Parts: sequence; C-alpha cells; structure tokens
Amino acid sequence: MIIRLGPAPLQRPIAWAIAAWRSAKARQAYALIGGKSPLAEFTGAQAAALAQALKPYGDFNVSFGMRYWSPYIGEAVRGMHREGVRKLIALSLYPHYSIATTGSSLHQLNAEASGLGISVGAIEQWCEHPLYIEALTETIKKGIGSFGGGGVFVLFSAHGLPMKIVEGGDPYVGHIRRTIDAVLRRLPVDYALSYQSRTGPVKWLAPYTDEMLRELAGRGVKRVLAVPVSFVSDHIETLYEIDILYKRLAGELGIELRRAPALNCHPMLIEAFKEMVLDKMKELSW
Repeated sequence: MIIRLGPAPLQRPIAWAIAAWRSAKARQAYALIGGKSPLAEFTGAQAAALAQALKPYGDFNVSFGMRYWSPYIGEAVRGMHREGVRKLIALSLYPHYSIATTGSSLHQLNAEASGLGISVGAIEQWCEHPLYIEALTETIKKGIGSFGGGGVFVLFSAHGLPMKIVEGGDPYVGHIRRTIDAVLRRLPVDYALSYQSRTGPVKWLAPYTDEMLRELAGRGVKRVLAVPVSFVSDHIETLYEIDILYKRLAGELGIELRRAPALNCHPMLIEAFKEMVLDKMKELSW
C-alpha cells in the first residue's frame, strides 16, 4: 500500500521510522503464525489452480507477482517475457480497487511490461462478481454454523485506508459496500463494517475493528463472526490480527469471536478468476 506521509521533505525519514517500528512488531507477529507469511504460498496455489482451470481454453502461462516480496512484479513479468509471453492479462487479487493497492501495482506492472513490448489488459476490480459473492456467502454461512446456534453478529473487517486517499475520490469504500450489499441480498444478517491494519501518523478509515468490538460488547453482543472481506488469502491480517489480537480482545470483552474461513483456493473463487480472464480476452479480441 502506497501512503503519502507528511510534507515531501519529511516523507523519507517518517517512512524509515515507521518501517523500523513495524519491522520489530512484524517479527513478533510472524513468530506467532509459523515464522513467515503464507501469502506467497496461497497465491502460488491460486495461480496453479487457475492454470488448471484454463487448460481446456488454450495455452496459458499463469504466474504471479507481488509488490513487496518475492516473486516481485518485475521478476514475474521478465520471466513471462523470456517464455515468449507478449500479451498479458493482469488480474488484481484485491477485489476492491484502490489507487493505493491495485492502482499502484498496475502502475508498476505497466511500466515493466511496456519496456518489454508486452500488451496488458487489466482486471482492476471484481467486487460484485457473482461467483466471488457466492463463495464469500458460503464461508460466512460456514462460520455462522460453527457457533452451533443463532444469535451471531457478523463483523465485516476490511483493510483500512488513509482518509486523505478516500477524500480524494478513491472508490475503495464504495466497492466494499457493494460487496457487502451483494452478500446481504443472499444472506440477511445483523452486521457492521469496520477497518483494520492502520499505521502511521495519518487519519484512517473508521470505525476501527478493535473499537467496533468494544461497541458491540457495550450493546450486549456475545457472538461475533469476523469476515475478512477485503482479503482473499490468509496472511498476517487474518492469522495474527483477527485470530490472535482481536480474538484476545473479544475474550476480554466477553465476546466469543470466530472468523469466517479465508477464500484461498475456494473452487468458486478460482472459477470466478477463470471467467474474468476469459471475459477480458473476449473484450480485447485476444
């Protein structure tokens, strides 16, 4: 995520200070979830599943790249170029578009691809894709069922975003709400939306997930299913923030907190990926 931190001359020192502070916290967090992030592993599995799903439709080279860890976007693009790829469909794994996530990632990908003569067609958001919504709804039903009874409050927890970006017209919040509305049409539940993973000396989207848990406790809510609505794979935000930090806080507040399973390689998610790729190819006449 790309965040502007203060006046231009101060951005680098502020960023270094935050990075040093976060690295110590991150090491502690990763130690509690197996010593590393499983994000690359899950993303690689999604890429492999998508490649298998696309096999009947042609000769596809399915790879993946990340912004801040290997395999980096540039590595992935150069690797595909060496294998003869000249047309590339970029599928963002963020269902909801933001300039800070999908926007910045596609900017880098386009820069890498244009230098190699690769044409790019981008799938920038898919917040209401029917198969994605069905998969998400199914995991919520499964999560509610794990309580073994009724009276479950659903808390959609999305990755936060600095308010300055939102106030600049970023569509992220609108996309999140469109996803939730689509789920609610299939599965009416008592719910709230909150935001997690904030950092830095800027104002972020609210309400924060920890504050929402306190509010729910004050309202007498005893059972909460956390739904990591903006995340399609398990990583530190689900395995540490929700499963450890928020669960601990909820227990202190007298709330039983459970989490809906992340989609990871859910068959309907992979089918959604396949449909989006094929639709984009048709749109581009490739």
